[in-house]
Amino acid sequence: MHAIQVIHENDGPRLLWAEAEEPAMGPDDVLVDIQATTLNRADLSQAAGNYPPPAGASPILGLDMAGTIAALGANVRGWQVGDRVCALLTGGGYAEHTIVDGRMLFPIPAGWSWAEAASLPEVYLTAFVNIFMEADFQPGETVLVHGGASGVGTAAIQLVKAAGGTIITTAGKPEKVAACLAVGADRAINYNDEDFVAETQAFTNGAGVDVILDMVGAAYLQRNIGLLKVKGRLVWIATLGGAVGEIDIGQLMGKRARLIGSALRARPLAEKLAIVRRFRTQFWPHVESGVIRPVIDRSFPVQEAQSAHEYMRGYGNIGKIVLEI
Repeated sequence: MHAIQVIHENDGPRLLWAEAEEPAMGPDDVLVDIQATTLNRADLSQAAGNYPPPAGASPILGLDMAGTIAALGANVRGWQVGDRVCALLTGGGYAEHTIVDGRMLFPIPAGWSWAEAASLPEVYLTAFVNIFMEADFQPGETVLVHGGASGVGTAAIQLVKAAGGTIITTAGKPEKVAACLAVGADRAINYNDEDFVAETQAFTNGAGVDVILDMVGAAYLQRNIGLLKVKGRLVWIATLGGAVGEIDIGQLMGKRARLIGSALRARPLAEKLAIVRRFRTQFWPHVESGVIRPVIDRSFPVQEAQSAHEYMRGYGNIGKIVLEI
């Protein structure tokens, strides 16, 4: 098969569509002919040599995919060759074929494109596990999401609104603010023109928020903590603004707040299966009805993965960037 190979050169990684080994199936696996995969910031980090895949995972980039089942392992039940599926991966999406445990598969809803299907698993499961499982979001609560126009951000907006919450987002451009509002955000703040702390306090009449989903890290640490209500929860899923900061422990104690660090990729299969089951139970009716549908920025042929990565590094995308296989 062909897959994207990462060639490390002096001026950075080069992504080359070239021959690669076929994945080896186990009895619980399905083999999928991939039609589309998507970019995630973890791909950029891995390509740069800063984010090695977990032990046993494919070294090929790509954390999600959509395609058709080509073969079934002996233990797989409920699926047939030719079924249209999508799934979260630990790696292997930038390729013609991949393997995935059959229990991790989602069916592709009627009328969805390959690009939309590939854009579902990673960002929606990331938003779901961190807001609804780690932070234990409850209907009626208020959530602040930084990076609201990103893939995870747009997914979080849809999930929180479908679950009966209020959601505030930050974004850095007027068109991204508009996109957040169009997807369903109750308030979208341009952090380059407005103080997100003051604007959040004003929108909530000084109450603050129950949950914060943060991709920035240290640069927002104290401001985030200051916005939490009593028993508020702050969940980090990235550290784009730094990984080291100081906290006021007394403030945390007074608020009885919780700080949660989280990652999805390296979790054991049993945890991922539980996440998939809970997501399907709580949100699959909204997926099938169209209430939840991924936001697509643009698509590239997989042979142009280098250009797709360069585009993502510019932070210009609204929603997902797709690679067509």
